[in-house]
Amino acid sequence: MLPAMGTLPAVTDRSAPDDILDGRPDDAAYRRGVVSLLGLLAVGELLGFERLATDAAAAPRLSDRAALQALAATEQAHFALLQERLVALGADVEATMTRYLPAFEEFHRRTAPSDWLEGLVKAYVGDAIARDFLREVSGSVGPSTRELVLRALEDAGHADFVIARVRAAVEADHRVAGRLALWGRRLVGEALSQAQHVAAEDDELTELLAGTPERPGTDLVALSSMFTRLTEAHTRRMAALGLSA
Repeated sequence: MLPAMGTLPAVTDRSAPDDILDGRPDDAAYRRGVVSLLGLLAVGELLGFERLATDAAAAPRLSDRAALQALAATEQAHFALLQERLVALGADVEATMTRYLPAFEEFHRRTAPSDWLEGLVKAYVGDAIARDFLREVSGSVGPSTRELVLRALEDAGHADFVIARVRAAVEADHRVAGRLALWGRRLVGEALSQAQHVAAEDDELTELLAGTPERPGTDLVALSSMFTRLTEAHTRRMAALGLSA
């Protein structure tokens, strides 16, 4: 069951009512695609909050716990923003998000971390791939929706936190690097597999990506290039952690 609106941080979506569908209120297919995109992002933010809260509880130091709790609060605020827009669009938030829950659950089932460091790398790598994918998809929507998506995908310092902690762990024990590098390879494979599945199997997102003759979207060649870019971004992130991809 989703949290009630009243229990969430007071974050207001400032888009005008006639602007929430990017000037295309009569385009039913576009509306379905936008609702699907925001629902996918919303469930990711909600589960991201849960994972960060879990990582915070397992943190070795109180300062780390406090930092992760603050990051979790940001994820919850992003979720509130997306939920507000979905409600404004007249969407069933519970049903919309539930459609995408199995993909996230399958990813998490296959990638359960064995310790705190693996949990940090998972949040950094797995979330980053999902965020890159959603940024790419947001290129197929209008300015109001794209602005909302990008606001919800803002990094509030999580990347810097993980990079600092992982690099310190590797410097303290170089054996950690090999283990985490292998873990990162497993994560990217699973994350890309789930992203490809969602992109290929979800009719509303596929329609949004494909566009129309009047509003061209993403063809198969461009879709393949998108996943190449996701892989290249993953390689750069692993390098930032001091790990080989």
